[in-house]
Amino acid sequence: MREIDVSKIKDTVRDLCLKANFELRKDVLKALRASLSKEKTARAKNIIRSIIDNARLARKKRIAICQDTGIVVVHLEVGQNVAFTGGDLKKAIDKGVEEAYRKGYLRKSVVAGALVRENTKTNTPSIIHIDIVEGDKVKISVAPKGFGSENKSMLKMFNPTDPIEKVKAFVIEVVKNAGPDACPPLILGIGIGGTFEIAAYLAKKALLRPIDKRNTKKHIGKLERELMRDINSLGIGPMALGGRTTVLGVNVLETHTHIAGLPVAVNVSCHATRSAEKTL
Repeated sequence: MREIDVSKIKDTVRDLCLKANFELRKDVLKALRASLSKEKTARAKNIIRSIIDNARLARKKRIAICQDTGIVVVHLEVGQNVAFTGGDLKKAIDKGVEEAYRKGYLRKSVVAGALVRENTKTNTPSIIHIDIVEGDKVKISVAPKGFGSENKSMLKMFNPTDPIEKVKAFVIEVVKNAGPDACPPLILGIGIGGTFEIAAYLAKKALLRPIDKRNTKKHIGKLERELMRDINSLGIGPMALGGRTTVLGVNVLETHTHIAGLPVAVNVSCHATRSAEKTL
């Protein structure tokens, strides 16, 4: 059994929060640069150039990529041969988030209750997901999620007999409804299967995968490519001002479900899709 002190988890979460907020992911930057050659109008090109320049300045000056520094979503893949020592794991994670948001002068957006609306002033509690895996390592993925895009996310419980075209139409409608509010070009995480809550979790988790890597399941990889093509043909474009780049990436995760169900969740993310990860 390998022991890991929770103080190490705290420090790692702190460092990952800062990295995610200051450094746009390489796969996202790569897709932004590639989109420049696809755009035909000066306006669309200029918007994308501004997004790229913003990311460059954020990295150089160690300032937030976006003023909405989000609620922090932490994904842990914990090896079953790991034992945490030295304190409470969840408290350590939240302490790491708190330290990062104080050190980085990042906006604190978390309220203690959805109805009471009192700001906690620490950007905690964070949202924590834990998966148990084989081995003795811990993979920590931190993803600050802004709510301009989060608010445009949707979930639908389809009939199990519904054809895939209905699922695709739903995803496209989500993008249309998002319009300029989610700050396109977007990245979509899509979860298919499981139960009501698992579909949403898969959609969120899908955003962690680099957008230049397709799902290894052939039928899902095909779906990702088709959705990319169909959504980018809508003409919504960067910041919804017209163009060929409405989405930079579409990542789909699929799992088993009940014979009577077909849950589908779409987690909308903006061009500032942020995450960072480390394995201990």
